[in-house]
Amino acid sequence: MTETDNYPARWWHVLDDGRIQCDLCPRDCRLHEGQRGACFVRMREDDAMVLTTYGRSSGFCIDPIEKKPLNQFYPGSSVLSFGTAGCNLACKFCQNWDISKSRDMDRLMDQASPEAIARAAAEAGCRSVAFTYNDPVIFAEYAMDVADACHARGIQTVAVTAGYMHDQARREFFAKMDAANVDLKAFTDDFYFKLTGSHLQPVLDTLVYLKHETSVWFEITTLLIPGHNDSDAEITAMSQWIMKQLGPDVPLHFSAFHPDHKMPDVPATPPSTLVRARDIAMKEGLQYVYTGNVRHEAGDTTYCPDCRAPLIVRDWYQIRRYRLTPEGHCPDCGAAVAGRFGERAEDFGRKRIPVAIAGGDRF
Repeated sequence: MTETDNYPARWWHVLDDGRIQCDLCPRDCRLHEGQRGACFVRMREDDAMVLTTYGRSSGFCIDPIEKKPLNQFYPGSSVLSFGTAGCNLACKFCQNWDISKSRDMDRLMDQASPEAIARAAAEAGCRSVAFTYNDPVIFAEYAMDVADACHARGIQTVAVTAGYMHDQARREFFAKMDAANVDLKAFTDDFYFKLTGSHLQPVLDTLVYLKHETSVWFEITTLLIPGHNDSDAEITAMSQWIMKQLGPDVPLHFSAFHPDHKMPDVPATPPSTLVRARDIAMKEGLQYVYTGNVRHEAGDTTYCPDCRAPLIVRDWYQIRRYRLTPEGHCPDCGAAVAGRFGERAEDFGRKRIPVAIAGGDRF
């Protein structure tokens, strides 16, 4: 495969009227020759569906795993992160809109094969590779091939995703993932429809699937936007749903919005809103509730679910104190902490290190 070739896509079928329907996500884009889907990166070419961003990235960086955010997946470890361009949602509040809404394929200058990415992660000492910055659902074929190359080297894989997928694609995609952070953007379909151009139920279906039909470790993030999804009633309803459908052990991150993209006039989320949301979720029984994009020690800390001793004390992405046993138990009462642990890695801290990856034996 050359640098300019497109990659054969999965999950599509031909309709009776001759159009091709993409079966990756619930948008069900129906395309004539040469047309692109709503995500912009999946296109009909020569009577087939192709992925136009395979092997092409908007950049590679080494991040702390807590930045994904994943607080209970090998805390303190480093993760090689990358994304491509495009998105299958249309969030008016997107915090990475310059990447996710990009229509400029020439921006994707960093090119690397799955093996080259896995090799770079191994050489950098990263425990995992994350598909992030834009939603990996839309470049699933590339992410899945990278995951295979990573697993061959003992490297884990992480999907940072909105979880907006059809069932068959969901099953094939997450079969390749070790961990995920899923954006649960709100808990009303009205919010999803008006502010993201999508619907809530497929995201809930993804969360239930991950919990009950996979071994993928996952955490949830909700970006709280003042006046849109931050009411006590909505946060309570969401927390109750998580307790009932997923259980108390799934970590929940409440993150602060800042004015961006198509919502520049909405004020930034005050820290007090995140603290209030965290209190509500914990009162509903959730054991691990965090606050993001603000400095809040209690909201950064992982506590024992039984004796409530502070076990991993963080300052932003920096781990200040780490008391878990390698098996993930509290040293005080012996209670198990949900997550993926092991011998503690060197604390990677707050660093963000750009990485250039040579393509190698690319395609």
